[in-house]
Amino acid sequence: MKKKIALALAGLMMLSTVAGCGKKDVGEDGKFTPQDTINWTVTSSPGGGSDIYTRMISDIMTKNELINGQTVVVTNKTDGSGEVGRNEVANTKGKKANYTLLTFNSGDLMPMVQNTKNRAANFKIVAIMAVDKQLIFKGEKTTYNDFAEAIEAAKNGTKVVIGGSKGDDVATYEAMLEEIQVPKENLTYITYDSTGDAITAALGGHVEFVISKPAAASEYVEAGSLIPVLALSTERYTGNLADAPTLSEIGDYENVEVPVWRGVAAPKEMSDEAVAFYSEALKKVSETEEWKTDYLEKNKLISNYMDSATATEFVAQYEADYLATLGQ
Repeated sequence: MKKKIALALAGLMMLSTVAGCGKKDVGEDGKFTPQDTINWTVTSSPGGGSDIYTRMISDIMTKNELINGQTVVVTNKTDGSGEVGRNEVANTKGKKANYTLLTFNSGDLMPMVQNTKNRAANFKIVAIMAVDKQLIFKGEKTTYNDFAEAIEAAKNGTKVVIGGSKGDDVATYEAMLEEIQVPKENLTYITYDSTGDAITAALGGHVEFVISKPAAASEYVEAGSLIPVLALSTERYTGNLADAPTLSEIGDYENVEVPVWRGVAAPKEMSDEAVAFYSEALKKVSETEEWKTDYLEKNKLISNYMDSATATEFVAQYEADYLATLGQ
């Protein structure tokens, strides 16, 4: 009997220890504090807009001591156009869920809901940070002087090729086609794993134009390798992008834009305490001068921080509206 009681007590102590391990990153005040490496997944290639965005945030978090001295490891997972990486994050379980983040934007959500069973509800939406827009650029090997000339060539039956990334870039291209009334066979779109890959194709002369957000194209514009030829916005950009006209300036067209929200998500099993911690840390990032100057201002984005609760509601409505356009 004594032996049975001893074994029972030992088992109880083990269970207590295991339970305590799962909660060691939550203090007596009920707040989460990271105690381990944070793994951040980006579902596009290095050098693209999402990659730049992620590494900027992780650098600011580290430099400003917003994550309790922990390291952020950014991993690019592009398999299946990013769906493999998104699915891995959605299904991360246990303690790892509190140490896993995902770069998540409208350009990720659109193909995800079209091609997989994953939905925004399969994640915790941690925050939204900013709104982005696109431009069209030509490379040094492009023979067209401007995009108006390319439109006319396409209308006359010449095949013109545009490269770009997934999701919102495709949606922007399709919105532009609908406005200028040029068939896809003449103004063709090639989809790449990231904007960085599309830019490489444009630099090599494999496509004549590329759709990109300012962040991914900025260094190439500075170097003179890419020339902005069309602002896919209701107004012109500023700085070294100011020479790019809007669609209404190059013909009898309405301006076209498909704003891109940029956010951060996490596994569905991330604890509420951890979500609150990361949401607040991202708010602090959005308030830093580095974020405002070195990211938003430099890359021509619009500041638009939303905390987890607001962002979750926003993304759910965005998803519902998008699915409605697909007849779902």
